[in-house]
Amino acid sequence: MTLMRTGVIESQGSQPGLPARGPRANEHAGLKLRANAVVFGGNRSATVKSLALNTPGSADVVVETLWSGVSTGTERLMWSGDMPAFPGMGYPLVPGYEAVGRIVQATSTPERVGELVFVPGARCFEGAHGLFGATASRLVVPADKAHTIQMAEPRNGVLLALAATAYHAVANGRLPDLIVGYGVLGRLTARLVIALGGNPVVWEINAARRDGADDRVIAPGDDARRDYTSICDMSGDADIIDKILPHAAHGAEICLAGFYAARPSFSFPLAFRKEMRVRVAAEWRPSDLEAVAALVSEGRLPLEGLVTHVTPFARAADAYETAFSDPSCLKMIIDWGSSDV
Repeated sequence: MTLMRTGVIESQGSQPGLPARGPRANEHAGLKLRANAVVFGGNRSATVKSLALNTPGSADVVVETLWSGVSTGTERLMWSGDMPAFPGMGYPLVPGYEAVGRIVQATSTPERVGELVFVPGARCFEGAHGLFGATASRLVVPADKAHTIQMAEPRNGVLLALAATAYHAVANGRLPDLIVGYGVLGRLTARLVIALGGNPVVWEINAARRDGADDRVIAPGDDARRDYTSICDMSGDADIIDKILPHAAHGAEICLAGFYAARPSFSFPLAFRKEMRVRVAAEWRPSDLEAVAALVSEGRLPLEGLVTHVTPFARAADAYETAFSDPSCLKMIIDWGSSDV
């Protein structure tokens, strides 16, 4: 029995509802593909629009998205129109770099049809910019950008990009003994540092986010330590260095791993006396993703308890409002399960 969905034929195999592996999903590939996609206008709005997709090349795969994540860092700036100049920026814009779905078309590698994959973004939309372009019901991406995953709870796969971001920040220096920020990225960083043998303190200014956490999570004003040697900031606070410096040891390193809309700055005299070092962590690399995927599969990096909100794609505007304004929302994901274009 086959199901037809806009140019992609999915063959039901032994698991109903899941595309079977093999070449049948590539039939009718010449039809024009479309996708429902979240589109930003740069004016604090998010709408869902039907967009045409670029024709898949022989080295591409087509992915039917199951879930995509909402980032409260870079995506908030894109949504509001406050994102600093960045390659690929422009409106209308399809955001997102956290998607989990299944391959339904793969011309060169038909054996991959049916694989559950993580996709960190796509540039496949006609009439809209993609930065990073993963928040859509269907994606056309190079095959090497569709990372095969195996997870007990597949929707937690949307967290892999943030986990890789955390790994990229902490694996290239001393393990942090202080982490600033206990949002989802801060929590992943703390879990990762513990998995790697560290024992970090975590600062969080929001009392609601400290509620129920273990005693390593404290308010900055309650911390009397002055000997932190490796500090990782996940808060995105452009003034954070001045707040950290009184608690840092001589020669301490501060890693800026958030995304800062304002220009980070600090008072020089105390930094001078302490011979402070500043390191900036950029985007994760494929090797970082491989490392965290291995930690997850080994049970050393738990992802449970971080996805707190799930919203159907038709209510995407509400999803972004909630993700950016509700402090109880650690991670919002958009459910594309009912999308059909």
